[in-house]
Amino acid sequence: MAIVLEKDGIGVPSERASRGHRTLRWLLLGWLAQAAFRFGLAWHRLGPNAHPDEAGYLVAARLLAGGPGADLSGHTFYQGGYPLLLTPVFWAAGDPVLAYRLVMLVNALIGALAFPLAYLALKRLGNASLPLAWAAALLPAVVIFGRHALADTVLPVAVLAWLLMLDRFFQGRGSALPASLLACFACAVHSRGSVLLAVHVVALLLMARRSRPPALAGLAVTGLGYLAADRLNAFLLAELYPSGALDLGGNLRDRLLSLDGQAWALSGAAGQIWYLITSTWGLAGAGLVVVVTAAVRRNPTALALCAITFGIAYASMAALPDENRVGNFAYGRYLSCVALAYALVGLRALTDHRAVLGAVVILTATAQTVTLYAGPRLDSAVFIPFDFPEVIFLTRDSDSLELGLATASATALLAVFALVRRPVIVLALVNLVALVSITRPLLVEQRPDPGLPEGGVLTERTVPWQVRAALYHQVSWTKIGWYDRGRRLPSDACTVFVPWPTGTPVERTWPEHPPTWQAAPGPAGTAAWTCR
Repeated sequence: MAIVLEKDGIGVPSERASRGHRTLRWLLLGWLAQAAFRFGLAWHRLGPNAHPDEAGYLVAARLLAGGPGADLSGHTFYQGGYPLLLTPVFWAAGDPVLAYRLVMLVNALIGALAFPLAYLALKRLGNASLPLAWAAALLPAVVIFGRHALADTVLPVAVLAWLLMLDRFFQGRGSALPASLLACFACAVHSRGSVLLAVHVVALLLMARRSRPPALAGLAVTGLGYLAADRLNAFLLAELYPSGALDLGGNLRDRLLSLDGQAWALSGAAGQIWYLITSTWGLAGAGLVVVVTAAVRRNPTALALCAITFGIAYASMAALPDENRVGNFAYGRYLSCVALAYALVGLRALTDHRAVLGAVVILTATAQTVTLYAGPRLDSAVFIPFDFPEVIFLTRDSDSLELGLATASATALLAVFALVRRPVIVLALVNLVALVSITRPLLVEQRPDPGLPEGGVLTERTVPWQVRAALYHQVSWTKIGWYDRGRRLPSDACTVFVPWPTGTPVERTWPEHPPTWQAAPGPAGTAAWTCR
């Protein structure tokens, strides 16, 4: 992270100690304020709606806490690092709504650590400003995923902490052990963490030539941590994916070995860079210019940051299936974990006109790359608002991707930051307005209640996966099973969901139902038959 290092302060020891105590108090108060604000943005959330991702993490946490699991076969594998942090929630709460609200609280407390880490990063960059760090930690890219049970909540904190710890090691001011533990945790959290872990291992191997014992100790801890993460994920894979998880490795291999696949991956990576810059109001673009320049000059921290950024952007797009959605061409979620790091460097570089101009050039070039590759599919593919929260704020269009308008808006905001004397005020105001606009915290959700008796719950295999995923967290007392027509019901079964074809009376959706069971409309074209 130390593209520019702050020189050691000079002063009377007692004065330095007093300043340090005041800074610690402000960091604690700022962290609490950040946590309270973040939880306030999510207080109205009573249950998951980003399926199947949230359901995958919540069920994994419940399983680790000793509760019932689920059959997530065929879905993406949701790794165990983030659910492990949520395990105490399911020890403390059996009610699904209370559990989800506690998850939002955990997210807020962990996500708020972005503030003290941002301060440490700015201090390392030579601009130790508490207000600036507080404002930067409220970038929507760092905050909005905390309103969902998603691993993206903890990744920005883990990545920035890893960069800071790795930089200390590079500077000879600490061991490699903290960075190694953070790299292993990131690897346990998400596949993006595998890229970070690979970069970490390479960095330690290169450092072994100059600092052999500390680097080897870091590699040993990395190996042990990786084995622990692998055991955790192997357990979840066996318990929750008995028929296997969605194989993204096949996509990755096919794309790596074909020209069309390379075009897809490279253009999609450019789209991720575009979104990274746009979602940080242009700041990450200026930071990217500075970091790439420092990497060319062989700054080890800059090299590590560049490697994980371009590695994640390329590998994630190479593995991503073509789902005919606009997010296939420009997507921000995968690089949100590095957004704060680049924005902090960008804030430090606002007085460098070359960095600001370079940000505009990169933003424009990546936008053009997306336009040329996607072509008419930007209009014909499915636009999912969840994929574009910051862009919708910039364009006020929730139905389509206004690529040009979003690019112009981000460029204008970057120009404002570069021209005003106190960019911290503008940044804080823009972030706060954007977050309130995106999250709509005053919108009260209804309590999700499946209204089912606490017995066995089954679904037919033809029931839409969205229906099943929505039930995983709500049905907290049992593992949802499968039902095949013509087979005998298990003795403990008390609810069966079956498809409800259009025009069919609900009483005829399951002709072979037990005589005393009753039918009621279920979600999304299904009928719920219950024993009561």
